[in-house]
Amino acid sequence: MTEPVILKHSFVIACVALLQIVVPPLAVVASLYALLLVFGMTADGSIQMLAGLSALLTLMLSSRRSNNTNAPIFSGSLPLAIGVICRWAVVLAILLAVGYSAKVTEQYSRRLVLTWAMATTPLLVLLALILDRTMWSLLCDPSNARKTVFVGMNETSQALSTQLMSRMEYCMNVVGFFDDRSTDRLNVGDLNLRWLGKLQDLAAYVNTNGVHVIFISLPMRHLQRVRDLLDELRDTTASIYYLPDIFVFDLIQSRTGEIAGVPVVALCETPFYGYRGVIKRMTDIVISAGLLLLGSPILLVIAFLVGTSSKGPIIFRQRRYGLDGREFVVYKFRTMIVTEDGKTIAQATRDDRRVTPIGGFLRRHSLDELPQLINVLQGRMSLVGPRPHAIAHNEEYRKVISGYMIRHKVLPGITGLAQINGCRGETARLEEMQARVQLDLEYLRHWSPILDLKILALTALQFVRHEKAY
Repeated sequence: MTEPVILKHSFVIACVALLQIVVPPLAVVASLYALLLVFGMTADGSIQMLAGLSALLTLMLSSRRSNNTNAPIFSGSLPLAIGVICRWAVVLAILLAVGYSAKVTEQYSRRLVLTWAMATTPLLVLLALILDRTMWSLLCDPSNARKTVFVGMNETSQALSTQLMSRMEYCMNVVGFFDDRSTDRLNVGDLNLRWLGKLQDLAAYVNTNGVHVIFISLPMRHLQRVRDLLDELRDTTASIYYLPDIFVFDLIQSRTGEIAGVPVVALCETPFYGYRGVIKRMTDIVISAGLLLLGSPILLVIAFLVGTSSKGPIIFRQRRYGLDGREFVVYKFRTMIVTEDGKTIAQATRDDRRVTPIGGFLRRHSLDELPQLINVLQGRMSLVGPRPHAIAHNEEYRKVISGYMIRHKVLPGITGLAQINGCRGETARLEEMQARVQLDLEYLRHWSPILDLKILALTALQFVRHEKAY
């Protein structure tokens, strides 16, 4: 539950995850053909069939493991090696069963097959360990560590902080603790921790210092104080854990678990921890790159029409809030005669005179959003997630909608659960934005790869025209 969250190297990490899927079948085929050269044999039809079937089975087993979003991203060298050996044994058993059923075993050299089966085993284990170590190095890079603070100093919080500081695989940088007691009353021990302030100072510190994770370790008798703290922290994007368990709050990705033997409950956490984040990023890269490649002629035609139909830049750039509330620049085809990006931005309305003729067509069919595929490849957006709002609108709504900033615990998306449920376009009333935020939070609570695919499919069905796109 507190596995590494991708903060840096997302493109490389996704590529390594892709290699973990495709390298095993390639290694199986390569080792077979290498042995053919060693034994001076030719690759006839039976060998080609063996290579193809073994590669397919190996790929299926590798993909099944990688698509398990609950699988730990690090499992240790010994469990990893055992898993590789077991999957290869399953492949060999299936091949043997198929060979006997089809009565084709006599077509293969026993020396070749036995040598191939035995030589491929250490090769697969070695490659798996190398890729796993590469993934570990990328995720455990100090720049990928999440800044962490504790609320309440006691035996539980001290024990957990000691484990987090000594084990890199948790990717957490513990910077200190908050407690209403003075330092001379606290039993800090030998921990290299700083007292950062009282509980009333927590929210301001989190906002100004970019804290990613908060562990609340207060006694059960302080339940109301915990509630108050959560209310104060709803305007942040920090992940929040309570020690020990409690289930009386509005939870985001809540789940129980333990860290270094200490029981914890996630009260508010990103859905994209561990392999979930890797799968999400890998999907974004593959689909967005494919769409950009296939849609490049359409993008060029739209760029020409925008550039020749009205004065102004072809690509409209605007600052918006992204992951953890950090600013980024979103790309869209310009659809208006203005390019607003200030403290006050007027939302587009029906029959808006600022919209150009070609811009109206692009907005009706959502074609103006296509350049955001570049934002996806950059790692600043995702294909699916809460839609990013202009900074001016963010600052307006975060003050009046409880939990508004929680939607920034994930990358903003080109489309999302709110959009396929009709919450798009102008939000003339506060209730309309509240409905959009609630659907964004529902997405965070119930994310799965299947939900993303469902949202993308429904978005494609709405692509031709949407009544609120203007």
